[in-house]
Amino acid sequence: MNFAWSPEQEQIRAAIERVCAPFDADYWLRKDSDGGFPEDFHRALANSGCLGIAMPEAYGGAGLGISEAALMMHTIAATGAGLSGASAVHMNIFGLHPVVVFGSDAQKKRWLPPLIDGRDRACFAVTEPNTGLNTLKLKTRALREGDHYVVSGQKVWISTAQVANKMLLLARTTPVEDCAGTEGLSLFYTDVDRSAIEVREIQKMGRKAVDSNQVFIDGLRIPVADRIGEEGKGFGCILHGLNPERILVGAEAVGLGRAALQRGAMYASERVVFDRPIGQNQGIAHPLAKSWMELEAAHLMVQKAAWLYDQGQPCAAEANSAKYLAAEACYHACENAILTHGGMGYAKEYHVERYLREAWIPRLAPVSPQLILCFIAEKVLGLPKSY
Repeated sequence: MNFAWSPEQEQIRAAIERVCAPFDADYWLRKDSDGGFPEDFHRALANSGCLGIAMPEAYGGAGLGISEAALMMHTIAATGAGLSGASAVHMNIFGLHPVVVFGSDAQKKRWLPPLIDGRDRACFAVTEPNTGLNTLKLKTRALREGDHYVVSGQKVWISTAQVANKMLLLARTTPVEDCAGTEGLSLFYTDVDRSAIEVREIQKMGRKAVDSNQVFIDGLRIPVADRIGEEGKGFGCILHGLNPERILVGAEAVGLGRAALQRGAMYASERVVFDRPIGQNQGIAHPLAKSWMELEAAHLMVQKAAWLYDQGQPCAAEANSAKYLAAEACYHACENAILTHGGMGYAKEYHVERYLREAWIPRLAPVSPQLILCFIAEKVLGLPKSY
């Protein structure tokens, strides 16, 4: 068992750090204040070839695994870009994975290269306001009319829909009462036609640089050629993006937690009160030390889950656990960083209050901590299903 990064992985980490270096804490502080998609940051990553890290080489990607993608997302967040930086490119990694697995060669040739080189931006339209995590009860309908589907419905918490020109959309093609099990949902990757799609931004606690939205779809025409896989089999397709997403969110959370911990430890070393650095006091030092251990443990679970996925082995329990543990460790690290700064932790110029606001994202999304606990109780421990 080898816990060391390979030389190739070390090169990836160093390359990402170089790309992120010009986008310092003050850059992200401005983005947090002013909003606006980080176009220059996204372009820098696209120019470096990073956006296709886990996509096949045949279509312009690097052909690497989720392990390398997780390393990339962790590194972005850890530089201080946090969830603002990670979310700007997050969709490129996990969102189009169903296309990689289930798309035809023609679809991959049409869709992947523009996403990899940054010409296309995609959003991920699954969640709905009245169904939440009960994906099998989605109400957005896609009715077949000849060589097109006509789609109407609502989606919510759709990131980057303000700037996206493509959409990965899960919609119901067969009424739920006529289906068994997971049947009846179909997956599409199509153009964002704003004559049939209205996007309303949600004002939120943090991550102002990456928009979150309500999306209203009324009569959107989608060519049959934009359907991924078989009609009615979309739920199975989407599952191939869910475990990678949980792994990547876990990696991002660890990175954000480490950025906060670094600032907390630095302040504890430099801040002198009663003629001694405050970090000399165990009441300051011990919470920071505990956060280091929690982040290390969570990162090991992220790496294990990514390794299992790349080996083609079942990883649902590990992916969900990685997301849960990393989100909790991240939140505690950000909280401890603020407490270490005392009153200055409440000031925006020290950055840690921004990190704490962003730390809520991996705790809440893409799946609640309570549902993860339910999943582990049922699928791992064999306890009765509770929902």
